[in-house]
Amino acid sequence: MSLLLGTTITISSNHWMMAWTGLEINTLAILPLISKPHHPRAIEAAVKYFLVQAAASALVLFSSMSNAWATGQWDITQLSHPMSCLLLTVAIAMKLGLVPFHFWYPEVLQGSSLTTALLLSTVMKFPPITILFLTSHSLNPTLLTSLAIASTALGGWMGLNQTQTRKIMAFSSIAHLGWMTIILIYNPKLTLLTFYLYTLMTTTVFLTLNTTKTLKLSTLMTSWTKTPMLNTTLMLTLLSLAGLPPLTGFLPKWLIVQELTKQEMTTAATIMAMLSLLGLFFYLRLAYYSTITLPPNSTNHMKQWHINKPTNIPTAILTSLSALLLPISPMILTTL
Repeated sequence: MSLLLGTTITISSNHWMMAWTGLEINTLAILPLISKPHHPRAIEAAVKYFLVQAAASALVLFSSMSNAWATGQWDITQLSHPMSCLLLTVAIAMKLGLVPFHFWYPEVLQGSSLTTALLLSTVMKFPPITILFLTSHSLNPTLLTSLAIASTALGGWMGLNQTQTRKIMAFSSIAHLGWMTIILIYNPKLTLLTFYLYTLMTTTVFLTLNTTKTLKLSTLMTSWTKTPMLNTTLMLTLLSLAGLPPLTGFLPKWLIVQELTKQEMTTAATIMAMLSLLGLFFYLRLAYYSTITLPPNSTNHMKQWHINKPTNIPTAILTSLSALLLPISPMILTTL
């Protein structure tokens, strides 16, 4: 309830104090969920998350107060003081986990359960992205482009040598945030579309991993024995998340590259497209492991053979949407 309340307050407010209140409620609501498993890693993750989010919220408050001091305006859309714009960009980058403020994010996700990691990757990112959306006209394009390219590069690079699925999803999230940030100033609606599609695909992956209880690549190799069909569709979802053409995930990348080219930012578009190949590599590795029939060497994990589980309708719907939304993309674009 508090998560819903905090998110609703932030996305519907036009006064800085209300937006800050919503962000604080959200932070306090997610902390019990992170620390619920009584485990040192979970407590460590909760403390890290709290410290980073508290510092970022303090920066949001400071930037809005300095803007109000200079301009007399508390309206979110009236952010015009240059120092306030800079501070707000830093604060939201901390909240989202953009490079160079990304250090906490993979660690917190690794210390959380898969369900909490899903909330941290989707719901908790919505309020900060909304604030960026509302203030996009007054932010610094050079700074945002630098943050975006660095995030996409690091997200792809660091994901290459990971064996924990939650850490891989964390670096995947950082890379996708880079794509959202680079287009924010030129076409804010495209940022929201990218976020919605990213949420859809990430939710599908996390729900699938949760069903098969997969936390590492070694268990992903043998999870085909539990739910063969679900694992096959997981491969499609992962390739969609990588942005391969016939699948849903290609839509936002295609539109962003097109918009950057229109804005005469061909170099940035080329760099982003090249850096997404790094991400493609580890998505392909995950997809290969999810459909492999025999591990290449002897494994310590006991194979759990297929058992009839109750049908999970939401996962089925989300999986279909994650792979097959591209044909109706003209309809999505006309609504934009």
